[in-house]
Amino acid sequence: MSPAQDVHAMAPTQGGLRLRSVGLSGIRKPLVVRRPDREHTLAVTFHVAVDLPSGRKGSDLSRNAEILAEVVDETATRPVGSLEMACSRIASELLARHSYATEASVRASAEYFLRQGVSEEKRSFEDYTLLAEATVSHAPSGGLLLQRAVGAEAVGMTACPCAMETCRELLTREHPQLADPALRDLPMITHNQRNRTRLVFEIAEEAEVEVDRVIAAIEAAQSSPTYAILKRGDEGEVVLRAHRHPKFVEDVLRDLLASLPERFPALPDAVAVRASTVSEESIHKYNVEASHRITLGELRHPTDG
Repeated sequence: MSPAQDVHAMAPTQGGLRLRSVGLSGIRKPLVVRRPDREHTLAVTFHVAVDLPSGRKGSDLSRNAEILAEVVDETATRPVGSLEMACSRIASELLARHSYATEASVRASAEYFLRQGVSEEKRSFEDYTLLAEATVSHAPSGGLLLQRAVGAEAVGMTACPCAMETCRELLTREHPQLADPALRDLPMITHNQRNRTRLVFEIAEEAEVEVDRVIAAIEAAQSSPTYAILKRGDEGEVVLRAHRHPKFVEDVLRDLLASLPERFPALPDAVAVRASTVSEESIHKYNVEASHRITLGELRHPTDG
């Protein structure tokens, strides 16, 4: 019996157009990562793809699934050092086994747990999201170019500073004693938002970023972290903390970016960071978001404008 014709390798009906990315998304796999102090089994969702030349009808998608399975299965006995390392290995294999491709990309997100709490006595496992990317392409010199990114998302809360001042003004009319300068710094009622903030570092092959420090930077920029376990007194502490640090999404973004040079002094100026933040509104029927991309050098040596 003659082998079936390779339809993927045939010329496309509409030729002449190279496709930047063709692949598989939404593939969930367990990945074992070994960190200096502990070992994690991450539940990871992968997106893997390669480019497709203009003269080829389709991509060999089964190879993508095979490569992903091989790399992930190997970590059961030989854990990888990080999620972005696994993405780099997968991207390199994709490019090697798709001879017609010039670029391979991998994106991954994973559930991640850290012991956190409103106090040391009430620490428990809080959930976060790890983010990693890797792109491998052929260099003009004949070698390979690797671009990596690593980051995280944390969910906290923000308290609206605008509504806070409006409420202060309205209540001062009703209760003139609130105009006492000694009471000016007391937190005032306002509406809150669930805030989701992401921070991603675009790093060179030799650089490393500890994701726990990324999460700490995000939570410090929000009005307050949030927690799964809170008694009534703890709830009061979280609410007071948020109301003592009211913030727009613009404040969260600027405070986060401004903190990075001090938090990550060893990273070179050329490292770029991508930050985005979304406040899920409580009294409006929409959400508010802000995002920015900038290098650490620009943060360390700001210029006007």
